[in-house]
Formats: sequence, C-alpha cells, structure tokens
Amino acid sequence: MKFRLNKTVAAVSSSALLLMAVPAVGIASASGAATKPTFVIGYEGPLSGSNAQLGLNMVFGVQLAINNANATGKLPFRLTLAKYDDQGSNTYSPAQAQAAVANKKLVAIVGPAFSGATQAAEPYYSAANIATVSPSATAAALATGIKNNNFMRVVYGDDVQGAADANFLVKIHKANSVYVINDGTFYGAGLAQVVAIDAKAMHAKVTTNSLPQTCSPGYAPVSEYAAAATQIVAAAPKAIFYGGYYCDFGLLLGALSTAGYKGAIMSGDGSESSALIAGTSPASAANGVYLSAAGGGSGGNLTGKLAVAYQKLAHFPAKGALYATQSYDATNMIIAAMQKISVKGSLSTIRYNLKNQLHKTTYKGLTGVLKFQSDGNLVGAGKGQINFYQVKNGQIVQVGHN
Repeated sequence: MKFRLNKTVAAVSSSALLLMAVPAVGIASASGAATKPTFVIGYEGPLSGSNAQLGLNMVFGVQLAINNANATGKLPFRLTLAKYDDQGSNTYSPAQAQAAVANKKLVAIVGPAFSGATQAAEPYYSAANIATVSPSATAAALATGIKNNNFMRVVYGDDVQGAADANFLVKIHKANSVYVINDGTFYGAGLAQVVAIDAKAMHAKVTTNSLPQTCSPGYAPVSEYAAAATQIVAAAPKAIFYGGYYCDFGLLLGALSTAGYKGAIMSGDGSESSALIAGTSPASAANGVYLSAAGGGSGGNLTGKLAVAYQKLAHFPAKGALYATQSYDATNMIIAAMQKISVKGSLSTIRYNLKNQLHKTTYKGLTGVLKFQSDGNLVGAGKGQINFYQVKNGQIVQVGHN
C-alpha cells in the first residue's frame, strides 16, 4: 500500500526536522565547551564562629575573581570554588587541609586566613605541593628560612607590620610607655612580640602581658576582662597595643572603658573589622581606637564595578571588607600562573608546576605589583604597605599608611 502525506503533515514533518537540527548545533557547541577541564581553587578560613566576618570578607573576593575569569571565556579551563571552614582555629584547620588535598580537582588554596590555622595546615599542603596564597596570614615564622615555599602571601608579615605599629605609637603619638598585650595565639603573640621589641628599641617603657583569648570558635565569650583592665589602668601606660582578634579585643575595650582608661589604644589586622564595634559594649568604647593592617597604599578597597559586583555576591559592602581585595588579587595571581603551565598532566604534576610558576610570576594587582621571594614573602621592604585606621563615630576610617 502506498501512503501519501498531505501538505500539512509534510510541513509539520519538515519543521520537525528543522527543529531537530537546531539542538544538534547546540549539542555540538556544548560538547566543545565540555572539553574544557574544570579545576578547583579552594579557600580556607573562618566562615563560621566568632571571627567569621574576616573569612566572609575574603571568600567573596575569591568568588568574584573566579566569576570574572570564567566570564571572559578565554581560559583554557573552567574554575569553581571550594570552601573549607576552619573557623580560624589551628584545631580544625588540619582536617580542612586534608579535605582540600583529597579534592581531585583542587589545584591551589587562597588562604589559610589565620596564622595559627596556617601553621597547623601547612604540613598537609606542603606534602601535596599545593600552593597556598594567603591574603592575611602575617606571622613572620610562616616564611622564615623556607626555600621554594608552597606558602606565599600577598601582604607583608608581622615583622613589617609590628615595626610600623611601634613607630605609630612611640614616634607619632609620643607614647613613652606602652602596655603590650597578646591573646596567646600564634598570630597575636608574634605580632605583640615585634611591637614590644621595637617600642623598647625606641626607648619606650614596655610592659607585656598575655590574656588568653576567650572567644573560642563556636563558643560564647566567657571573660569580660574586668580584672585585667583594672591592672592596666593602675599601670597608667600612655598607650596599649593588643595583639589578637576582634572578638576578645571588643571585650577588653568595654572593660577598659568601665575602668576609666584614657590613653591611646591600638590593635592589628586581627581586630580590623566592623564586627569589633558590634562586639564592644558599649559600642562607644571602640571610638578612637587605632587599627593597622597590611595592604596597599590605596587602602585596599574594591571600587567601582568591582565593588558593586562584590556587594551583589556578599550582601555587604566592599568598603571596610578587610582583605577582600587581597583575596581577589591572590586568586587572580593563581589564575595568571595557571595559564602559564600545562593543565594536561596528572593532578600532582599540575599542583607542583603551579607552585613553581607562582614563584616566577609577577602580577600587577589592585594592591600593587606582587612577586614572591623564595620563602613566600613579597619582594620589597613593605614601605607604604601598612595602613592605619581609626574608629570614628562607630565607623572604621583610614587615617594613613606607613
């Protein structure tokens, strides 16, 4: 039997064939796109716990850099972000580092964020030849005496920052007596030690004390520092320097206000966060406090379209988001180095080659020209790279750099 298609059926059949042909083109394009390998850049830092805000500042800087790089369509690979929440704790960071090492697509880490967490995690990253490019881990010992270090940082270390802080208090603010406190952490103790040594070298009378932190990750603070504040006021120092993080520093500020302390007070980048003001009771006790952070002469904020895109991701403004710009630069430096190596070998080879390429890379970022020494420190003396801030009317305002 011979069948005939009427014109309507024939038209429908022809249209169907055309419709079938259209997805075929799309499928071919998708297949071509799928040939790009996918790699992971990880971020390790505090994304929960009492110091989470610093980590949140950073992780959105990483995400922004990855989004922008992927959007160009020019990369020979595609990038995704993996987050490793160590709560800023050297107790939790080894497990997070091991999870990152086990990720079969991970090529590098932005972070770890905190110095103590970095010290605890580095043995695992180092053994796997995974480059860790920290936006904020400033402890000098992390880079001391290590050649071809897998750990690198896009800020200057506490040896540079501590010297600038001591100069700020003794030379600029004429404090001939300084009470230097540390919170007992690897970071806080290291920074405070540099400040104490340099202030003493400038002929200031230096008193030191250690007040172990009470704002443990995931736990409410258990101390209000009343006794310590009374002791400090009795010593009558012209200035106080606190080496530690904003959670405990806020508690100390409240206690010092109650005890009637009137001198200058300063802390480092571990306290440079809007969360410091929120965690100080009364909040007015934070007014007048000085803060320092390693960064660029510009102040290190994302601006313009980048600031708009950052806020869309983070749901908080880029202005005042400490280390967001450094995280953005660190991620882009990793991406720039990745484009210089072959990504067709084994994961272990890619990790090893990327680490070595980062040591050869010079990257012009938002915070300045970045190049690493063999030990992972930035090339240069760090002059002009320490920013100073002051809390004014409940806002952190930049007041200069050194």
